[in-house]
Amino acid sequence: MTKNNDTISKRKFMEELYRYKRGSVTRRHFLGVTGLGTATAVLAGAMPALRPRRAFAQGDIGDRVVLATWPNYHDPANFDAFTEATGAHVQVNVFGSNEEMLAKLQAGGSGWDVFVPTNYTITTYVGEDLIEALDSSLMPNYDPAAYDPRFSDAGSVDGTLYAVPKNWGTTGYAVNTNHLDGREMTTWKDFWDITMDAYSGRTMVHDYQLTTIGNALKYFGYSFNSVDPNELAEAEKLLLDAKPHLFAISSDYQPPMLNGDAWLTMCWTGDGKQLNTDMPEIAYVLGKEGGEIWSDYYAVPKGAPHRDAAYALINFLLAPEVNAKEVLAHGYPSADANTNALLPEELLNDPILYPAQELLDALEFGAAATLTDPNRAELLARFKSA
Repeated sequence: MTKNNDTISKRKFMEELYRYKRGSVTRRHFLGVTGLGTATAVLAGAMPALRPRRAFAQGDIGDRVVLATWPNYHDPANFDAFTEATGAHVQVNVFGSNEEMLAKLQAGGSGWDVFVPTNYTITTYVGEDLIEALDSSLMPNYDPAAYDPRFSDAGSVDGTLYAVPKNWGTTGYAVNTNHLDGREMTTWKDFWDITMDAYSGRTMVHDYQLTTIGNALKYFGYSFNSVDPNELAEAEKLLLDAKPHLFAISSDYQPPMLNGDAWLTMCWTGDGKQLNTDMPEIAYVLGKEGGEIWSDYYAVPKGAPHRDAAYALINFLLAPEVNAKEVLAHGYPSADANTNALLPEELLNDPILYPAQELLDALEFGAAATLTDPNRAELLARFKSA
């Protein structure tokens, strides 16, 4: 093997393995980067028993389904089980923001069959005729009565069902407390101040305007969803002041936090739980000033090339026993009572997943106006290019 192209370091292998286990990259990416793809293909050709078994005749729903989703958001074993049951391979495309998802669908030809939009975006998809009204008869595992309305109502627009709930969560930050030297972190002001001081070069922020701009607005006590030009100008100054002190702008922040390159990052609930489980010194903090509470959904874009497979995958993932495995893998709370009945009590009482009420009360759901507001989009672009 050549030194430059054919080998992979142990550290790189473990990073890629971790990303694959968390659902951040596809199986194809993992096998290709690590060189295991060629070995697997050779072994499968020599040993037919390694080939996936199919519960149905090949072609019932096609040979694939394309899912656009978020990093670290699924249990890959569930995708393998779906493929074994149906013969359809799950191809995962990972995105870091709802703006990316919207732009991809607006451009046409996404090739997606299922995607995972956040609550505040669904009215925009409906308004632009980019999303299909769902046929609930094709999703027998969907039990609307089992869902907390706070986290399911956004899936319906003018009485028509367009999206079904996946899970919900909060947006806070994860901090490696080993480097705090006795400091207490409780607010977004703490986050930005320490970024430009003791944690300089060690902080990550999302590549996502809603949260990165929203959490800069919270520094000044403004609404997470503000589109006021004067308030956005103050947030932009803070972001530009912080930019030289950042380690990275990325929504895939688990690997740098785990390997010690980063000590602080904006963070979603499940990532906070995963990081704390793997490294208990990493704490998850909800800023006392407020921030975001959100819910994500499964939806089918208009013109999905594998529509039957799309419904089959959504229905499969909504089955409580499958969804419970998802929750155990990714650490995001489910709004489905049938799923929660299968989860261990200690998980349902976890303060990261289910924060204290006074912290929840300060949080805001994202507002539809932020998705298409040109001032926020231009602000993020200037921040990233600075």
